[in-house]
Amino acid sequence: MKRSKFLEIALSILIFNFAFLVLHPSSHALDVKKMMLDNGLKVLVVERHKLPVVMVTVGIKAGSLIEPENKAGLANLVAELLTAGTERRTASEINEEIEFVGGSLGASGGNDYITVTLSILKKDISLGFDLLSDIILNPTFPNEELKKKINRIKGSLKAREEDPGYIASKAFLKEVFGSHPYGRLIEGTEESLNRIERSDLLSFHRANYAPNNSIMSVVGNITLDEVKRLLREYFSNWRYRDIKSPAVLKTSNKKKKKTIIIDKELTQANIILGHIGVSRDNTDYYAISVMNYILGGGGFASRLMQNIREDKGLVYDIYSFFNANKYGGSFQISFQTKNSSANIAIGEVLKEIKRIRSMPVSDTELRDAKAFLTGSFPMRIETSRRIANFLVAVEYYGLGINYIDKYPGYINSVTKEDVLKVAREYLDPENFILVVVADKEEVSLKENFQ
Repeated sequence: MKRSKFLEIALSILIFNFAFLVLHPSSHALDVKKMMLDNGLKVLVVERHKLPVVMVTVGIKAGSLIEPENKAGLANLVAELLTAGTERRTASEINEEIEFVGGSLGASGGNDYITVTLSILKKDISLGFDLLSDIILNPTFPNEELKKKINRIKGSLKAREEDPGYIASKAFLKEVFGSHPYGRLIEGTEESLNRIERSDLLSFHRANYAPNNSIMSVVGNITLDEVKRLLREYFSNWRYRDIKSPAVLKTSNKKKKKTIIIDKELTQANIILGHIGVSRDNTDYYAISVMNYILGGGGFASRLMQNIREDKGLVYDIYSFFNANKYGGSFQISFQTKNSSANIAIGEVLKEIKRIRSMPVSDTELRDAKAFLTGSFPMRIETSRRIANFLVAVEYYGLGINYIDKYPGYINSVTKEDVLKVAREYLDPENFILVVVADKEEVSLKENFQ
């Protein structure tokens, strides 16, 4: 069976959620220097002088959370078209200048915030900051580039409609979050993209791309004094601005049960079962992390994998995860199985949810979960680029620079009683969204799932 695309998504989310242990737990491993500029820009600097490279990540609170619903995809378009031309440079000139020195410069959209990234050799750092400031402060969003980008996104969205995993995920998020921005695609839809004009991009950029709405991290072969000089030289015209973005509400915690069957001529059923989750600031976040590892986030060590793959041979992979964002999140279990075994597999998933809610986990399960969560990520996230992204996330979610030191304690303090408590509070085997993309006739889903 082909490796599930959603396993990759789950792993990326897992990496993000636990990336805060990316470095050795000793505070000496990451000496973060933090400063606030007069214009409100938060800057985090980490000196790493072993390689002649500097990585910069700028997080700007201008994600899809604050775009108009009828123009979904606007925030993403603004981010992705920052490099499409400025008042001083065309898109070709930007690409040629950064590629000539072997660097990279780009931007991407997101739900909570967008990111702009720069990778540059130390000897070319002035050019790098010149380009970085130019695309953030002076983008022009040329009409021709906008049309090209919209057409590419439309083509991508259409192509993805052939992917049953994508179809399932889109339906699941829409049902869980409803009209909340987390329930729609960052890229928007064909209909919403058709409503977007160049003036919308200019207005959105002008309203939200402000230094006091941004976080910058700089990691690599550079000193704090050098960063200060570069900011004075290239970002001095980035002025403080009053931000009047629409208020974002927390996601609804209203319970509901619904089954969605999407009929496709498939031999494998693509299934997602889950419900509303938690926001990143939830005080039970660490206990939830341990509990989820035991249930389905721990690969072959998880109960779902042991039962449904190893013991019963119903799936190739199965995983669960909590995706925790600023204003809410989701919990889901995703897997593929033969159409004929869909009912059995769903039933076993619900059994495992009920089991982890009914009795304490074992000492071995608890110990292994803690060991993984506190021990594995330093090996996975060691690069300057990942550190730069990590710093922006830590600052955005208000976790504090000392989070690296505190994280092991947060995880190690979780008890079996804590795991049982959060399983009972945040897992619901009665009220859930079940999305099945499969041959409807072959699956013949049980009525009690609907």
